[in-house]
Amino acid sequence: MTLFNRLLPLIGHTLAPQALEALRLLNRPFELEVDPFHWSARETSIRFRNRLGIAGGVDKDAGQIRGWHHFGAGFVEVGTVTPEPQGPNPGWIMGRDAETKALWNRMGFPSKGGKIAKENLREWRIFENTHELERFPIFVNIGKNRNTSLEDANKDYASLIGLFARAEQRLADAFVINISSPNTKGLRDLFQKERLAEFLKPIAAALTTHGTPGLLKLSPDLEAESLKNAVHVACDLGIDGFIATNTTIERKPGSPFPQEGGVSGAPLTERSRQCLEALIRELGTEKTSKLVVSAGGVMTRDEYLRRRDIGADLVQAYAALAFQGPWFFSNTLTRPKS
Repeated sequence: MTLFNRLLPLIGHTLAPQALEALRLLNRPFELEVDPFHWSARETSIRFRNRLGIAGGVDKDAGQIRGWHHFGAGFVEVGTVTPEPQGPNPGWIMGRDAETKALWNRMGFPSKGGKIAKENLREWRIFENTHELERFPIFVNIGKNRNTSLEDANKDYASLIGLFARAEQRLADAFVINISSPNTKGLRDLFQKERLAEFLKPIAAALTTHGTPGLLKLSPDLEAESLKNAVHVACDLGIDGFIATNTTIERKPGSPFPQEGGVSGAPLTERSRQCLEALIRELGTEKTSKLVVSAGGVMTRDEYLRRRDIGADLVQAYAALAFQGPWFFSNTLTRPKS
């Protein structure tokens, strides 16, 4: 892969916020298929105007919410946000393959830090209230700083919950607990049976203290027993739902990407779908009290509807936005003419 081809996705990612804002100014709001959904958790009722939203990793610092709202997203997951600012991992961190509709990244939670994300969310809520808009649901994806040990990792997560939840306005409608990224060394080890409960307990306590729901983001690479353990530990501690899934370390034959880092897009479709099915099975009757969000390889309207049929309450897009732009929402949520 040439240096130009390596740099092109990074250039696109860097310029995406400016491009989204320009497109917003040039396009009228879209009239989309009405598909509202209500979720009640921790004495909070959240209304989604539709069930298709933005996955974490697209809007890392909550700076593009106005654009995603304009183009019809039903909700947005911002982040991953870390307590302190940090840059990306060194070296080559992003790639794409148009032939297989695949994205690859090993960014490692680049973040301007919790305070910047909080200020951006505060500005959005002021804009929302000033223009008398219906509340736009926002999930805040939280993670640990790279230099925080696994033993102290839950302190980073709990501190971010406190930072956003103590704001003068309710900035976050839910928090996404991200330990499923393959790009922070050792992070996925927190899914180990002997570590997960100890890690989650103070986070669950912080969610209870502040009355904000929390969702555990799952890895598509979890073995069946590890997935089962993660679901039951989280449910026992009162976690309110799950996002399935993050990126995968699996490589299809002929993949142009190195083994390090995570792949999303079409190569993730089947694995993410299987993880969703396994999650639904493990939840059983408890599914009615948990929010289930499906992400990973949702590239078409048919796949969006398939995830809904499997049992996802909400669905998220990531790679599809890189290949189809913000029109993915109108393409997916506008019912085709018969």
